[in-house]
Amino acid sequence: MINNTYAGMDNLKEGKELPLVEAFYTIQGEGFHTGKPAFFIRLGGCDIGCNWCDTKFSWNPDIHPLVDIEEIIDTIMLSDPDSVVITGGEPLLYNLAKLCRLMKLNNLKTFLETSGAYPLTGEWDWICLSPKKNPQPLQNIYNYANELKVIIQNVADFNWAEENARKVNKQCKLFLQPEWSQFEKIIPKIIDYVKSNQKWSISLQAHKFMHIP
Repeated sequence: MINNTYAGMDNLKEGKELPLVEAFYTIQGEGFHTGKPAFFIRLGGCDIGCNWCDTKFSWNPDIHPLVDIEEIIDTIMLSDPDSVVITGGEPLLYNLAKLCRLMKLNNLKTFLETSGAYPLTGEWDWICLSPKKNPQPLQNIYNYANELKVIIQNVADFNWAEENARKVNKQCKLFLQPEWSQFEKIIPKIIDYVKSNQKWSISLQAHKFMHIP
């Protein structure tokens, strides 16, 4: 049941409850950690509205139940994972400090997938920054990103990728990922680009090829 009480809204603001879209244990399909098992927590709410988004069902937070973070932790621990990926939607719409604290108390590695458009909260072992043009990431997130993953839909996006690559720290891993609906058209261009710009690697949505969530 969706918790619309004032107490529920206060709990949401404090990060004691979060709008949970789905929770599942799977194999990571994108970026640096591709092929590794992880538990995914998908939070509801996103106002960025990418036309190619494959999780549009997560955009409206009001249709997803507010779930106590201790209940979320209990669900995670049933699968006995090593690491947990917090994704969305846009998870940084919410204060994630308390959730991270509980995950750390349970010896879980904390991974974040974010556009970086909202202030960073929580303690993270790995931050994947996937920047969008509107709104753009806050400057501070570039200092903490372990991984920069830029979605390439057309050739103009290579300039956007380079603009963001200039802002991240020197240890940040750089990935270009083809937008799924344009895969056949854009992947040859990404291959040529990476061959000429060797600081980049290619990220594929491997979970879609493997037909897993």
